[in-house]
Amino acid sequence: MVTTIPTYALYGEQSEPSWENFFNVEMISLRSEPMNWKANPHIHSSLIQALFIQRGEVDVLMNCTQMRVRSPALILVPAQTVHGFEYLPGTEGMTITASQQPMESVIGLLAPNVLQLMHNPCVIPLGNNPDDLQVIHGFFQSLQKELQKPMLNQTTMCVSIFISILVHLTRINGQAEEQQKFDICSRKATQINKFLLLVEKRFRQRLTVNDYSEMMGMSPGHLSRLCRITLGMSSLDVINMRVIQEAQQELVYTSKTIKQLAAFLGFNDEAYFTRFFHKHTGVSPGQYRELALRKRYTEEMS
Repeated sequence: MVTTIPTYALYGEQSEPSWENFFNVEMISLRSEPMNWKANPHIHSSLIQALFIQRGEVDVLMNCTQMRVRSPALILVPAQTVHGFEYLPGTEGMTITASQQPMESVIGLLAPNVLQLMHNPCVIPLGNNPDDLQVIHGFFQSLQKELQKPMLNQTTMCVSIFISILVHLTRINGQAEEQQKFDICSRKATQINKFLLLVEKRFRQRLTVNDYSEMMGMSPGHLSRLCRITLGMSSLDVINMRVIQEAQQELVYTSKTIKQLAAFLGFNDEAYFTRFFHKHTGVSPGQYRELALRKRYTEEMS
């Protein structure tokens, strides 16, 4: 299994990046399988991601566009992009996450023509050109090899490989007619971005749809219609799913008790939190933790 170097603000995580700690690599299944192979629509305010789909397929939402992506392919998700993924169970590959601004500072000096690529969400199929697939696969294999054990200047080496990936994608971008870009539906995307950022900042306060709609300067009904059109779910579903995502993440990756987790997520009553969690997942928080940890242990022993 690929070693994961320090992480921040990934799906379900809240810590902010720094110049010294701004890079993460992990297998897709590591984060998606405990989440039932689904990452509901969300946004990273300062992170860029590159997902190499080596096996399987995934339904992708980026901004206002949805599509099915089949392996092999590479998905580029710049900062401030509304995105969500629903993977076919068993899908595998690797995800690179980095702070966009520091990456842009380095690339701006070395290869400024790459900056345009970093600002546009896109999917690049890799199945029609064996040479491109071999190059991209080689870069990700180099990352995997680099992360097998702690080494001097490991993050620097990983960043260098990521820059090489982006440079090669720019070359593909200039040649391939099949690249599919995700145009920003300007007004709707701006409004949804604002709502998702508000939810990201305030979801632990258990605010209502009315609270969010007031902050957005629109009616609750208009906010919910906007969410249904753009994200395929109501505004209440967006809020509740963010709470569930955080709860699942905390159950798998921390040792908080159920009572501590309930308080952390803004629930005054542990029993109410348990009912809320069961309603949305079909299992209790304790059962979810036990099943997820048992699965991780089995995989690590295999």
